[in-house]
Amino acid sequence: MDHSSSRRTFLQACGIGAASLGLGASALAQQQKTIPGFEEAPTDPRASKGWQPVSDRKIRVGIVGYGTCRFGAAFGFQDCPNVEVVAVSDLFPDRCAGLAKACRCEKMYPSLEELVKDDRIEAVFLATDTPSHARHCIEVLGHGKHVACAVPAVWGSLEDADKLFEAVKKSGLKYMMFETSCFRDNCFAMRQIYQAGGFGRLVFSEGEYYHYHSRQIGSYKDWRVGCIPLWYPTHSTAYYVGVTDKSFTSVSCTGSNAGFASYQPGANKYDNTFTDEIALFETAEGGSSRILMCKGIYGKVEETGRVFGEKGWMDGLQYHGTMKDLPDITRPPLPPGVKPGGHGGSHGQLMNEFVLAILEDRKPLVHIAQALNMTVGGIVAHLSALKGGQRMTVPQYTF
Repeated sequence: MDHSSSRRTFLQACGIGAASLGLGASALAQQQKTIPGFEEAPTDPRASKGWQPVSDRKIRVGIVGYGTCRFGAAFGFQDCPNVEVVAVSDLFPDRCAGLAKACRCEKMYPSLEELVKDDRIEAVFLATDTPSHARHCIEVLGHGKHVACAVPAVWGSLEDADKLFEAVKKSGLKYMMFETSCFRDNCFAMRQIYQAGGFGRLVFSEGEYYHYHSRQIGSYKDWRVGCIPLWYPTHSTAYYVGVTDKSFTSVSCTGSNAGFASYQPGANKYDNTFTDEIALFETAEGGSSRILMCKGIYGKVEETGRVFGEKGWMDGLQYHGTMKDLPDITRPPLPPGVKPGGHGGSHGQLMNEFVLAILEDRKPLVHIAQALNMTVGGIVAHLSALKGGQRMTVPQYTF
């Protein structure tokens, strides 16, 4: 964060050069540039084992956004045998050119609003600034195209959540939020076992997202500076909503401040002073779920969770319970050439799921109701924290 020295500053202060650490200059630069938690998973040579094409059709995709995280090209659309990336867009010409190169695409548009007019495009992936997600998704749907979007579904607005929900229902098109935790190996395994009855009713669950930074991550119009922790809740809430496909019904939340400069009164556009928020939700099953998003715990970068049910529980990949014959908990095979990618090897899985949902004409994971049920609980949780932990009702979405 802004109160800590970067690794480079630390090395310079100690008089330690890259060579003395056994690192070349390029390796050190890459290490410093990688955002903690965004590291790519190693390529698994078995990732495509058992893959079978469901169609020889190529979905014509447009991709928008190539900012700090470079997410526009990070999910592997350009490598999928069932996808043709026909156009890309970013508001900044240099970034747009970089995205086109990364996606091996020649057609570029200066804005989303221009790209969606291209009749060749069937589906759009949005890796744009978080505050614009709802507006951009509605724009894409309004032009008759399927849409997938980075997280979260909406940014701090319950009104936008309702507008997006109605837009998806009215369109009859596919919407998918690319929540990475849903395809982390532990969360995916929990979902498979839950759906097979291995947990029964979940009595308690936990979702944790820790994202400490030694420096401020860049963002369009500085939307990340001082941002409200549980407005970005889905890496945590996936460990209940993504497992059960159910929702939260009420919440009590507390917030705290780790002393960062950008979280002081008047220091950010949100008038937010919480670096950390911890919420206790009541669930649709009558259980409880502890959900957090913390930026102020020194050096801690992790996305994980656990589930505890009447018939079994999981922490990690080890199941403890009454079910003797477990379902297959391995993630689906990826198309040849598609890398697992970052966030625990979830990137390729999310892209593949969206493409398959279109080809097979079915509801994707994470569909609009799941996306909103993962997102709006965090918005209400922050309102609770502002009221000293007052328990508040969470809106419900069913699709």
